[in-house]
Order: sequence, then structure tokens, then C-alpha cells
Amino acid sequence: MYDLTGFQRDLLYVIGGLDEPHGLAIKDELENYYEKEIHHGRLYPNLDTLVDKGLVEKGTRDRRTNFYTVTRRGQRELEDRRSWEDQYVKDLVE
Repeated sequence: MYDLTGFQRDLLYVIGGLDEPHGLAIKDELENYYEKEIHHGRLYPNLDTLVDKGLVEKGTRDRRTNFYTVTRRGQRELEDRRSWEDQYVKDLVE
């Protein structure tokens, strides 16, 4: 996870929090968070990077729609990241 950009980490968190989201659902979630438009040219290459790194799997819902799920490795990475974050901010959010 340490070699991901912040945007890629956010993608991983969003995919992990939704049930087999398609690209536009992921895009909508990130646009709400970032409060600005996320262009396809930024979204899909970063999704492909997560797939290439084995953190996310890409499936096909129909001829035009793909969906994404976090792999076991991706889940472990998310859990490790949360554990690492908690050691620094746990007292702040309690």
C-alpha cells in the first residue's frame, strides 16, 4: 500500500466499502469526497493500476459495464493500513 498514491488508496477504500461498484459509482463517490470532477482519464488508469498490483479484481457485468472488487491481498492491505493509521490517530477520534 505504501507505493500507492493517495488517489489510488482512496479508490481502494471506496471499492472496499461498496458492493461490486462499477466505474461511474466509484467516480460519483470520489467526486462527492473531493468536491470536484474526476475525469475518466484519471479514474480508469488508476483502477487498472490497482488491478495490475493484485489489489482489485475487475469483472464484467455486461458488454459495457465492469465492476470492481477488492482481492484478499487488497483486504489485507486495507487492514494493515487501518492498523497503521490507528496507532497515530486513535486517540484523536475517540
